[in-house]
Amino acid sequence: MRALFLALGIVAAPAMAETPMGAEAFERYTTGRTLTFSSRGVPYGIEQYLPDRRVIWSFIGQECRRGSWYAMDDQICFTYEHDPTPQCWTFYAGSDGLRARFEDGRPEPTELVEVEQSPEPLRCAGPDVGV
Repeated sequence: MRALFLALGIVAAPAMAETPMGAEAFERYTTGRTLTFSSRGVPYGIEQYLPDRRVIWSFIGQECRRGSWYAMDDQICFTYEHDPTPQCWTFYAGSDGLRARFEDGRPEPTELVEVEQSPEPLRCAGPDVGV
């Protein structure tokens, strides 16, 4: 599976689209799905998108964190139960899935690429096993 992530992450790395994805389009695309992301060809994390803009996030191999998202200008911002500090991303839709750029002001921001999607719930490690 790791080889699949690496292959897809490298193949799916064209430049981002010019127009950020709006909240309504993001919600339509993500709700009811579990998306897996890579960064620079390396598996990064998985997020399950629930109704009412709720999410469950996990970095690869770590515990799940519940949270929610909201729109702020052209960004989608996430807050999680363990850290209420907003984490804002700009999302772009492409023919091969979502791309996201973390808006933290760094010269080289973290960029994620969707490498897999599923209707199945996120399988959580740690205390929330089976969520």
